[in-house]
Amino acid sequence: MKFKLLMAFVDVDKTEKLIDTARKAGATGATIITSAKGVGLKEAIGIFGFQVHSQRDVVLVLVEERRADDVLAQVVKVGGLDERLDTGIALLLDVDKALGLSEHVKLLEAQIPFDPE
Repeated sequence: MKFKLLMAFVDVDKTEKLIDTARKAGATGATIITSAKGVGLKEAIGIFGFQVHSQRDVVLVLVEERRADDVLAQVVKVGGLDERLDTGIALLLDVDKALGLSEHVKLLEAQIPFDPE
């Protein structure tokens, strides 16, 4: 079974909704890295002249390849990632190998018949 890794860099207040949406679209779970700092195209200077970094969560979702595009589309929609410059981004990367997933694969194969191609 082939997988893709969805990486989403989003505002902290969008994380739970994003994970719920990814699950409904076919993802089986997620890993969240909290307190990531983001720097955008324009430097944000705060009241005392220091650069302001917006707090983000990095959400990592391993998705079965055939579901990946749909999960990505739903995450972008729910996260509002294409609305403004500062809403966050999402990436979809190929995964060469993924280990420790035998129970996930059984669950996914029950839902989507495996096609070895």
